[in-house]
Parts: sequence; structure tokens; C-alpha cells
Amino acid sequence: MPPSVTRRPGTADAVVLGLAATLGAGVFGVWGPAADAAGAWLPMAVVVAGVVALCVAAAGSDVARAHPGGCAVGGTALLPAGLARLAGLAHLVGRAAAGATAATVFGSYVLPSRPVLAAVGLVVVVTGLAVAGVTCTVRSAWALVGGVGVVLFVAVLVGLVGAGGRQIDESSAVSAAAQAAAPVGPASAGAPGLLTAAGLLFFAFVGFARLFPLGTQLPDPRRAVGLTLGVALLVHLAVAVALLCGLGVDAVATAAAPLAALVDAGGAPALGVLVRIGAAVACGCTLLAVLAGGSRTAATMAGRGELPRVLATPGRGGSLWRADLVGGAAAVVVVATLGPVGALTVASCALLVHYALVGMAAVLLPAAARSWPTSVFATGSVLCVLLALLLPVRGLAVTTVTLAVLWVLATLNLQRGRAG
Repeated sequence: MPPSVTRRPGTADAVVLGLAATLGAGVFGVWGPAADAAGAWLPMAVVVAGVVALCVAAAGSDVARAHPGGCAVGGTALLPAGLARLAGLAHLVGRAAAGATAATVFGSYVLPSRPVLAAVGLVVVVTGLAVAGVTCTVRSAWALVGGVGVVLFVAVLVGLVGAGGRQIDESSAVSAAAQAAAPVGPASAGAPGLLTAAGLLFFAFVGFARLFPLGTQLPDPRRAVGLTLGVALLVHLAVAVALLCGLGVDAVATAAAPLAALVDAGGAPALGVLVRIGAAVACGCTLLAVLAGGSRTAATMAGRGELPRVLATPGRGGSLWRADLVGGAAAVVVVATLGPVGALTVASCALLVHYALVGMAAVLLPAAARSWPTSVFATGSVLCVLLALLLPVRGLAVTTVTLAVLWVLATLNLQRGRAG
């Protein structure tokens, strides 16, 4: 969410804000399904996801600078109204599922015996904070990045020196029932499996959207985007390699809390506590940012008449508390119905759809408004579509049906408003 600062943010502040959003729930919880799909090719899948993220982050940054407040696709100034509506709805669905994913990762690390209860509790608490107008500042972002960085460094060190061994604590394993309820799918080997994993790992990089509201304030947005995603890619690569070295592919693929499993297997309970605390804080901050981003998108669409206009009405303190409540409720529904892997798949799929349209919008920008080549935008858009189509079938189907239904309802709401 936009930082509460009185001074103009510099490149360092922007990069830290981006990293605070990127090194969140994804870096702690996306590895199981991704390893199940890619196997030993997991590091390559991380690279593919990072490249796609860079392409669409470049597109989103240019669009946001040219059309501030345009729902990340420039509103209807660049795309036809129907596609702009689809982009906004995909962003909302992706945010709701991302919030659910963050909550389920929190539950897996903090209360593995009752993960759903812990996940719902986190959503309720964080939604309350969002309604109260709590925001993330530059100072808190620096603290978060520093703390999470220490946690990840410790976990990577344990994995690379082999202290993790090959054993996994039973409490950190995904139950067979949970895996059966939300399987990753048949694409589990070779190039299709690698791309399936890359689609799931894309979720871990989408915090780059934190940079978009800062685009008009930064002296060099292109540098901020490149540095943020470059550092994020290196961190995720290090974690992937450490997990494969410390646990092995099979153990990573079946771990609900892989980083905790890595340090627990090394026989260092204190380090396990440190990792769980880091995961809890990161997931809570991710959820808070997710609700804020979803509320802004909902308010923009409500202002256009596509959603109920009450969602655009701020409270006394300026917070969009009605939109926050709707976002929190949607996250709880996803937690209860789809589970961890299902929520991750829907989040990745919906956000890939959204950023495919962002890339399309960026291609339509006039040359003077572009700081990156159009080939970068087009490549990101095409790759987003490809990765979305190769995601697990169940998640792809849920996302498609949800977006279709919401698009029809939003269109009818818009027409009703015009007729009235």
C-alpha cells in the first residue's frame, strides 16, 4: 500500500518497499506445489517466473506512470472497456486468493495441527487492522526486509551446509487428504512441469506492484523495478537451492512449511522458532498489503459503476473499510473451500490473467510514455497466458468460471447504473 511518508521516496526506499511485498508469504509457502511440478528443475522454474515478473512489472510501471489510478491497466484509456473490466476483476480475484494463500501459509507455520483455524484468525485480525486504517510505512518496510532477510539467510545457510538432512518433521508435512483435495496436476515432469511450477512461483514475485503508486515520484522507476526483481530473484534462487540441498525434491514437495522443516531437521529448535516467527510476520504483512491493493482496485471499479458504489466510499479516517471487509470475507471463503494449493493456484492464475492484460495495455502506450521496449511488454503478456494455461486444471477452471460470472455481474451493474 502507499507508504505514509512526507518526503519524496528515493530509489532505495522504493526497492525496500518492493522487497517488503515480494519477500512475503510466497518465499515461505510456494515451494511444495512448485517442487512437485518441476522436480529438480525448481531453480530453473524460479528463473522463468522471475523473468516473466520483470516483463510485466516493467509494463505495469509504465502504465501506472502514464495513467495514475487507472486500475493498473490505465482504466479504459488504453484497453476496451470489457478488457479493462476483466483486468480489474482478475486483480480482485487474485488479491482475494493471494490473501487466502498468505493466511494458509501462516497456519502451516504457526499452528500446523489446526492450519485453517489459524488462517481464518489471521484474516480476521488483519482485516480489522485494515479497517482501522493501519498502513505500511517506509520505516516498517526496512524493518520487515531486515528481519525476513535474516530468517532467510539462516534457512539458506542450514540447507547449504547440509545440516537439514533428509528428514522432515511430521507436523510440517501436508496430509494426504489435503494433497488429494488440491493436486498439482499431471504436468509434473519435463518442460510442462517446469512451466507449471513457474506459473505457481509467479505468485512469489507479484509484490512488485507495490512500486506502481510510486512511479510518478521516483527519479528512475526503471532502475527501481530492475533492482527489486533482481534481488528478489537471487533470494528465491538461493532458497530453492538450499531446500533441494537440505531436504531433497520429495521432502520439499510434501512439506507444508518447507523452511521450518529444513531447520527443524537440523536439530536446532531455536532456529525453527525464528523461521516460524519470520513466516508469521511476513504473512501478516502480505495480507495487509493484499487487502489494501484490492480495496483500491474495488474503489476504482466502483467509481466507474462496475461494482456497487458504496465500495468507493471512504470511512471517517479515509480507509475503504467496506472494500476491506469484502476482501477479508472473500479470503476466508477461499481458505475454507480451496485449501492451500487451490488458493495458490487461483491466485497465480488470476494474477497472470491480470498482468497479461497489463502487458497488452503497455504495448498500446505512446512511445514517449514507454521506458522499456514494447517487445518486453509483449513477451510478458504472452508468457503470462502460457503459464496460466499450464496451471493445474482445477485451479484454472475455478478461475475461469469465477471471472466469467463476475464479469457478467459487473457488466449488468454498469448497465443498470446507466439506465437509472
